[in-house]
Amino acid sequence: MCLSVPMKVIETHGQRGIAEIGGMKREVDLRFLSHIQVGDYVIVHAGFALQRLNQQEAEETLSLLREMLAHETPG
Repeated sequence: MCLSVPMKVIETHGQRGIAEIGGMKREVDLRFLSHIQVGDYVIVHAGFALQRLNQQEAEETLSLLREMLAHETPG
């Protein structure tokens, strides 16, 4: 299953950037969004930033993801 997750942009380098979630950093492609700045939250899927979020939206989504993972059963 593929999942898009909110990540915080911590570096930008033109159309590339570094985003972070829970201490994990990943390189992301920013070409689909304009004017992304350090500190912005973006939805990342397959290495591409697809949508900008405000901090509250990002935190709510991350909270829901954590809740889902807590209830996941191995199988």
